[in-house]
Amino acid sequence: MSNLNDKSIVFQIEKDTWLESIMDEYGERLTKLAFNYLKDWNAAEDVVQDVFITCYKHYENIDKITSFKSWIFRITINKSKDVLKSSSIRRVLINSNIFNSLSSKEQSPEIVMIERDENELLSMCVLSLSIKYREVITLYYYEELSIEEISKMLKINVNTIKTRLNRGRAKLKK
Repeated sequence: MSNLNDKSIVFQIEKDTWLESIMDEYGERLTKLAFNYLKDWNAAEDVVQDVFITCYKHYENIDKITSFKSWIFRITINKSKDVLKSSSIRRVLINSNIFNSLSSKEQSPEIVMIERDENELLSMCVLSLSIKYREVITLYYYEELSIEEISKMLKINVNTIKTRLNRGRAKLKK
């Protein structure tokens, strides 16, 4: 009986360690992705907590998932869309910190301010796009997923992804 308890303790430690590692690796990126949909940082953090709970519950089946990154992004997108569909969140909050601007220490304060302003403007412009353009722009440019990966993740034709990227870029140029 003691041997069985030892195995379950080791399993639990491995599971907890795995969860901590994926939280460290994906936490910030998933929160930004959820924020892209929800435009509310607190709601995005709540969605990401739900995502990690889902991951924790599916730990035993994790080896059956072909692309973990696509899987966890898909869960985040679905949960974000669920929140948008719910009646409790029918408001739109715009927060200019969608993507934290990082600057090197060698840059002058003027350049840092200019870059920050440009990043905030770009973030606001991306947030102003309709969801179909916003999601492909975010996944392609910020999450660096290929068009094929986005197509599989969103279950949308590759040509549709390309069209949405082109139209999204055109809208951003305006």
